[in-house]
Amino acid sequence: MKRINALTIAGTDPSGGAGIQADLKAFSALGAYGTSVITALVAQNTQGVQALYRIDPAFVGAQLDSVLSDVRIDSAKIGMLGEQAVIEVVADKLAQAALPWVVLDTVMVAKSGDALLAPQAVASLRERLLPQVSLITPNLPEAAVLLDCDPALNEAEMREQGRALLALGCQAVLMKGGHLHEAESPDWLFTSDGEQRFSTPRVNTRHTHGTGCSLSAALAALRPRYATWAETVEAAKTWLQGALEQADTLEVGKGMGPVHHFHRWW
Repeated sequence: MKRINALTIAGTDPSGGAGIQADLKAFSALGAYGTSVITALVAQNTQGVQALYRIDPAFVGAQLDSVLSDVRIDSAKIGMLGEQAVIEVVADKLAQAALPWVVLDTVMVAKSGDALLAPQAVASLRERLLPQVSLITPNLPEAAVLLDCDPALNEAEMREQGRALLALGCQAVLMKGGHLHEAESPDWLFTSDGEQRFSTPRVNTRHTHGTGCSLSAALAALRPRYATWAETVEAAKTWLQGALEQADTLEVGKGMGPVHHFHRWW
């Protein structure tokens, strides 16, 4: 099996369910060696975000230089960037690095509803980063912000918005339909080769903290092992479904707890 070195560029979560911590767990659970660049220090737990400490964009760039000058990176995942200046730095560094696979989780709002991206930074995310990445993984509210429209209310609208996002310049789009009120949780993958629907039964649990972070990290960890995004999405969703199904076995926090990243082992 090929050894995969994966990089996460994201903010922190002291409670361990989302952000950098979740990404590194997902990498490890799926057999990739994790490296990381921290974009913001976030005081959060299973009940919400309490505070956010800004990291100087130049230091974000210094972290990227340290990793990329020394470690072969086979794939990367980008999560919370927080502000326009950080987006610009990350975009510049990625343009120089030309990594094989980059997954962008368009993090804007935490599960608790707390904002994680400054409104003025959306244009930079859309114009500077989207054209550089291999795949974006927006949920329905995030897709609406990127397109400056209302959130999709059904799968037909999801498909329209997925096509519109693909037209912005990224290589592929995975529209996540978890916000739809259906028995299943449908996702749609859009690439230049066409569209494909993925669906899994909705898991009856409130412990979904970090689901989006974990899925995008799983996609980054697995992409070098598969020939197509469709195969990668199938494998990542299968792993995440198990993590959700076993989330209630964990005893972490008083609020919306994390998924069980290591459900295959304990």
